Amino acid sequence: MFGIPGKAAVTLTPAAARQIARLMARDGTQGLRIGVKKGGCAGMEYTMDYVAEMNPMDEVVEDGGARVLIAPLAQMFLIGTEIDYEASLLESKFVFRNPNVTEACGCGESIRFGDTPGT
Repeated sequence: MFGIPGKAAVTLTPAAARQIARLMARDGTQGLRIGVKKGGCAGMEYTMDYVAEMNPMDEVVEDGGARVLIAPLAQMFLIGTEIDYEASLLESKFVFRNPNVTEACGCGESIRFGDTPGT
């Protein structure tokens, strides 16, 4: 929808691809849908949901057995984003390295995009 022909809207690091593929296999899902919604102290938050059925309007990125679906309204906010997966003794999480983010809150859960109406 908003993508660049021949270029994936988002990229996955090998660690993220392995974790998403593992989650898909464990839960028998079609993939992981990512999006954005209003919320948090900086104005927007990422969303991640298991996908039972694919939406034909989703942008699909497949890499290393992983399938990420980008919700239509989130596509313009996520172009150029690298998704990584980090694990430590205390936590494990997906990390979004998004060049479109202009501000993030201190906890790292909320973001702001430049010229986002209503934020």
